Amino acid sequence: MGKFTRTETGMEGLVLLEGTLFGDERGFFMETYNEREFAELGIAATFVQDNHSRSARGVLRGLHFQKEHPQGKLVRVVRGSVYDVAVDLRRSSVTFGKWFGTVLSEANRLQLYIPPGFAHGFLTLEDGTEFLYKCTDFYHPEDEGGILWSDPTLGVSWPLPEGAEPVLSPKDRTWPPFREVFSFS
Repeated sequence: MGKFTRTETGMEGLVLLEGTLFGDERGFFMETYNEREFAELGIAATFVQDNHSRSARGVLRGLHFQKEHPQGKLVRVVRGSVYDVAVDLRRSSVTFGKWFGTVLSEANRLQLYIPPGFAHGFLTLEDGTEFLYKCTDFYHPEDEGGILWSDPTLGVSWPLPEGAEPVLSPKDRTWPPFREVFSFS
């Protein structure tokens, strides 16, 4: 039996992963990535860059993607919690323009594998949330794209308290809506 459990999300290639936790009176140990086991689960990704962010509660980062150098990502939370969102940007996909959201937290220890061809974003649900992600391609600032977090066409249900606004970077406030990024005839 493998150390990881794969749960389908309804979008091809986008999967939740749960590692096996080994705990005792000293604490716990958990493997978070194993190339061989991931390949057996159908994830044959080569990761080239690791990123780590820390954010206060209510920070929303996203929805980001790279145009010519799309990144696959393996994301997880080591402290606190986030509401994590992936939007399918693959025009040939039956779920093009659809989104998936889930809570990733220190407590549930879930990871989300996001294949290349998705926009990604997250909303921190606790102060001091630390978010880790492995990427299949390097960050190319000149290739960066984004979609407005509150785009009505996508209709992402961010779990914000009523009347609350997220904390956003200047870029995340001004990304265009989905229909401008992906023109429709």
